[in-house]
Amino acid sequence: MRMVVLIYWRSKMTVATLELAPYFMMYTNLMTYPLKFRQHVLAIKEKLTYAKTASRFGVGMASLMRWNRRITPCTTHNKPATKIDMEALAQDVATYPDDYQYERAQRFGVSAQGIRHALKRLRVSRKKNTSASQS
Repeated sequence: MRMVVLIYWRSKMTVATLELAPYFMMYTNLMTYPLKFRQHVLAIKEKLTYAKTASRFGVGMASLMRWNRRITPCTTHNKPATKIDMEALAQDVATYPDDYQYERAQRFGVSAQGIRHALKRLRVSRKKNTSASQS
């Protein structure tokens, strides 16, 4: 016979088995749910609908569907930080201050959106007109 405890977790009353109770206490401030909790929820989900399981455990239905596809949480990004050499971009801005971003993108072999993000990381804003225009 399994012992069941009621836990007030993430603003909702949750039913859990006694062996899962320590996991709730460890992960109260983190956004990622522990793997053992995910497995337990998906085991219960086999008997209930997504909506009932989500309300019972206080998680979103989208989370349940995501866990159903892939139960292990993602821990790292699988892409490099940037393809653009930031020093070369800063030198390019100094050399060609009036160029458009799509022109810089062609020189660096990346997208204009990538140049925009890189310029934002360098804290380079677009050039503003310092004198007022005449009407």
